[in-house]
Amino acid sequence: MSLRKIIRIATPFALALTLVGCGDDGAGSQVVVPAPLPSTTSTATPTATATAVAYDSTNCFLQPIQGQNGANLKSFIIPDTLKLDLTRSTRFPNGRHPADPVVDILLATLLLDMSVTGQGPNTLATVPLNPPSNDKFFLLTFPFLPTPNGTPQVATGTGSNFDFRTDPDSAYVSVDRMGNPAIATALVGSSMKLTYNDDTPTGDIAGDKYYAEYISELNKLFGLIGDDVEKLQLKICATKS
Repeated sequence: MSLRKIIRIATPFALALTLVGCGDDGAGSQVVVPAPLPSTTSTATPTATATAVAYDSTNCFLQPIQGQNGANLKSFIIPDTLKLDLTRSTRFPNGRHPADPVVDILLATLLLDMSVTGQGPNTLATVPLNPPSNDKFFLLTFPFLPTPNGTPQVATGTGSNFDFRTDPDSAYVSVDRMGNPAIATALVGSSMKLTYNDDTPTGDIAGDKYYAEYISELNKLFGLIGDDVEKLQLKICATKS
């Protein structure tokens, strides 16, 4: 075959390949195909994995509470009763004035290191988040508390027949578990709440019946908010590992 004939055959074939490479759609219209872009696949920066922190709140129950002559939280909440030592200042947790911010005080003693200057039982009570006062005026006579909201069942007697200084423990009847408000709420898990609420102070004492539960639940609470408390530049009483 002559060179001229080979060129005549090869030229249309080469042209067809060129058109296809340029995007000829076979109908005479040229489709512009953009050149492939260089690979832009990037390797994602690995996210740092947070290190789990384990808390041990045992010290929170054993540390002395400021202003209570060395008494610690455990001695106030086991058994769960409102205690009164007339030789000490009568403010919660030693006794209770009607307007005492008991929940704020109790949470401060549960969460904060009482040995740190500037921290104490009233640290959280001074935070302006709660109402500044009760929504009703207190009475001037026993039992000093105003009537409750709504229409709950109330006691028929006045309680004036009790002598709190001389009557034995058997003279009194346990009607609730609010000697130290927030204990049942914050330190007793849901699986034990009914048992706890149906129990008595005598049951609390028997072998420190609920003490391990208190520690376990406070450990969980620190796991949820411990770092948040520290971000407020407060020193917590739990130890970390």
